[in-house]
Amino acid sequence: MLYPLKFNPIYKERIWGGRKIETEFGKKLPGGEGDKIGESWELSGVEGDVSVVANGQLRGNSLQELIEIYMGDLVGEKVFERYGEEFPLLIKLIDADDNLSIQVHPDDALAAERHRSFGKTEMWYVVGHEPGAQLYLGFNQPVDRTKYLEYLETGRLAELLNAYRVEDGDSYFIPAGTIHAIGKGLLIAEIQQTSDITYRVFDWNRVDPKTGKGRELHTELALDAIEYKAKTDYKTVAAPKANAPVTLEKCPYFQTNSLVVAGEAVRDYAPLDSFVIYICLDGELEMVYDGGTETLKRGETVLIPAEMNEITLRGRGKVLEVYVP
Repeated sequence: MLYPLKFNPIYKERIWGGRKIETEFGKKLPGGEGDKIGESWELSGVEGDVSVVANGQLRGNSLQELIEIYMGDLVGEKVFERYGEEFPLLIKLIDADDNLSIQVHPDDALAAERHRSFGKTEMWYVVGHEPGAQLYLGFNQPVDRTKYLEYLETGRLAELLNAYRVEDGDSYFIPAGTIHAIGKGLLIAEIQQTSDITYRVFDWNRVDPKTGKGRELHTELALDAIEYKAKTDYKTVAAPKANAPVTLEKCPYFQTNSLVVAGEAVRDYAPLDSFVIYICLDGELEMVYDGGTETLKRGETVLIPAEMNEITLRGRGKVLEVYVP
């Protein structure tokens, strides 16, 4: 019988990273104080970085192995029919101790043509922020290639972008093709399509201290990937409800709800025909299911198999609830 599955985090060193994933979430990061860990891949089916189970009788098995064995019982029949043995979502915690590059991701068609991969539509949920921290998302005015390249080549690209001052609990939806950057001083939970394709277009003239050089840019590749229209409606703020889900984002690839538990919340997943992911942002909860219990603490991610129809959450805490609609 399947059960709620936890996985070993996969840590990624990044030039812009820090140590907040350890100090805020209690995860034991590799290295020491000077080592910059920018990402914790909490749940991943990306080739070369496939998550491994950390709890229960299936400990040590990879997510890929579980899908091969359990198929629709794990991910849902409709999900398995659509994606086969590829797990469709990638869940990350991101610690931006410095600005990330301004970048863009290709959509499904372009990613398939160039990389034999999914595109990358994603969303961010702001878990924590330093005063004045901001995000860059989309163009704040109509832009064509000529204008874009002019601002890029003169180091003024950020002037063309919407800059959002953030608060904890804000969420932002980033369709593939949207130019964007996470700013310094942000702790982010990211839900995205399974893809590790990024076209970096501006890196703030930063030099990697290990190499003495700037990181590779992908100017030409990005030109056909960018959506040049002006747009501002990327942000969602939703008032929480005790023990009831509140939808933050819904797109063809994922639906993400905020769920604040105060006492007990009973969740019926029978109609979904999808796995469910909990990302615990605050507090500590007990998950009660047919067959046992499991704890869920701040900073942990758990995968609820599709065959599990009902979960009762007890305690006080806040989770993001993610599934394929």
